Amino acid sequence: MPSADPHRVALLQVFRAALAAVHGAHRVREYLRMQPLQSPVYLIAIGKAACAMAGGAHECLGAAIREALVIAKHGYAEPLPFPVLEAAHPVPDETSLDAGEQLARFIGAMPPDARVLVLLSGGGSALVERLPRGVSLGQWRELNRWLLASGLDIVAMNHIRKRVSLIKGGRLAAMLAPRPVVCLAISDVPGDDPGAIASGPLVAEVAPALPDHALPPLIRGLLNAAPAMPAPGDSCFRHVRVALVGTLSDALDAATVAARDLGYEPVRSREFISGDAIETGRRLAAELLAAPPRRLCIWGGETTIRLPAAPGRGGRNQSLALAAATALAGTGDVLFFAAGTDGTDGPTEDAGALVDAATVARGRDAGFDPERALAQADAGTLLEASGDLIQTGPTGTNVMDIILGLRY
Repeated sequence: MPSADPHRVALLQVFRAALAAVHGAHRVREYLRMQPLQSPVYLIAIGKAACAMAGGAHECLGAAIREALVIAKHGYAEPLPFPVLEAAHPVPDETSLDAGEQLARFIGAMPPDARVLVLLSGGGSALVERLPRGVSLGQWRELNRWLLASGLDIVAMNHIRKRVSLIKGGRLAAMLAPRPVVCLAISDVPGDDPGAIASGPLVAEVAPALPDHALPPLIRGLLNAAPAMPAPGDSCFRHVRVALVGTLSDALDAATVAARDLGYEPVRSREFISGDAIETGRRLAAELLAAPPRRLCIWGGETTIRLPAAPGRGGRNQSLALAAATALAGTGDVLFFAAGTDGTDGPTEDAGALVDAATVARGRDAGFDPERALAQADAGTLLEASGDLIQTGPTGTNVMDIILGLRY
């Protein structure tokens, strides 16, 4: 697809406008200007947007930040006037455990009456962890690998992660108590439940029941061996205040405005897009084909994929886009875009893909079969050959996925 195609450029402009609206620095800065904190403040930032959010806090609070610790994904670090640790995502490793120990030491060195500002964004479940006695790193990594391949949604995965942790499920609140805590969060979960963002380290687990899903013996053993989480009403939550500063809805609102400003007819779906990426991609492609010219369809959500034993390259958005491309093949003037707002899609450096009616033909010309690519979770390999992958780098936010469809 020609990179200078004006409609392709327009879709990327809409996506960038959505990202800008929920950028971590902007959102934190605006909140703190409206609701300033008493100084001094001890700052903890965890997640894919940790550096951006911490930067926004520093712009507002400056020297009022007495000490700070920032924990971000490898490759997502930004220059800040305080320490930035990088750890693994989506599969945790030794760096995640090291981050957990450094977080514990940081909290232990705080005065008992310190005011604490916690900045949370998605990715925290893997980036920082302390494990219960008797749980090995290998077991923990196996649990996370199984979760990522299970097809469970993020809420169900986090329910399980919380149980095998000394930080998640409200345990960070217990570590910080009795200090007053303000938590500003960017939501990457359906329903914007604070208890699900980064596995709810400052929020009581209200519904600890396991999902209705077959659990392997190793996973059940780890869950049964884990200590209990703080119960709702525990005194450790008494001085914790959580505020959402960025959501998928905010990003979709901005995308709608940007599309209209570019001369398109935006139609924002109120459906939260979820379920199997391949099935959903084909369904959304059918909706797009039924739309009139100049309509720009806007969806948001987070689909899932089931990984084979030896998955190829790609993530849920690449599978979603390629599945849509199979339904759009040979149809005419259409574009379909799907990308993660955090700038990554699965264990790749690609955010997603922007496909058209000729994507499948370009992939076949390069020697790839789209159905085989989808079955092998290898959509990224075909999409690289067809020239349809999108790379953004770190975005400073994380509010799940944005999907755009255009008839022109």
